[in-house]
Amino acid sequence: MRVLIIAPHMDDEVLGVGGTIARYVDEGHHVSVCIVANRAYDHRYNEAYIDREKKASLKAKEILGYQEIAYLDLPDEQLDARLIDVIVPMEEYLWQNRPDVVFLNHGADNHQDHRAVFKAGMIACRVISSFKVRKILCYEVPSATDQAAPFQENSFLPNYYVNVEKYIDQKTNAIQCYSHELKKFPHPRSKKGVKVYSQKRGMEIGFAAAEAFMIIRSEWE
Repeated sequence: MRVLIIAPHMDDEVLGVGGTIARYVDEGHHVSVCIVANRAYDHRYNEAYIDREKKASLKAKEILGYQEIAYLDLPDEQLDARLIDVIVPMEEYLWQNRPDVVFLNHGADNHQDHRAVFKAGMIACRVISSFKVRKILCYEVPSATDQAAPFQENSFLPNYYVNVEKYIDQKTNAIQCYSHELKKFPHPRSKKGVKVYSQKRGMEIGFAAAEAFMIIRSEWE
């Protein structure tokens, strides 16, 4: 299969799907990651910092072993300003990549960029496109999805789990590449936090470690 992970920012791909990426690669699938936005720091852009984070993402890519990474280089913190500016380059990349499976971040967390990426991704993956994505899943981003306002419509309710026990060390090693984004435990975006999160999701389904997803659309022939 051709698998695509759409990530709002550099590090979201590891936080949400890192173990699953490593497993897909191990099983012989072609995996790509599309990073939508660059990073702003203290609401300002610094090209040196952006370059640093891109280098970190390439190191994480090497650890997880997937084949392709792409950067749309859209402005951080502003993706919700004009959704069409996110949809168009995302559509272009999807048409170029033609994935069978797409992973999107959950669309109801407390980050405006994440919400915009989800909306744009759903439009770009609509069935009436020139090709059809066979399966779409949502992933959670620790420290964002779990911080959504406590309303039912914002809930992340997983109905699909991937056993990542064999790949959790790859995931924790990959997240350490983003050293400037790491926090101290008990923050969920810490090395220990990432592992605890996977253990918690694993307990829900009877695995030692898992990543949890919501199936949005799945084709069955």
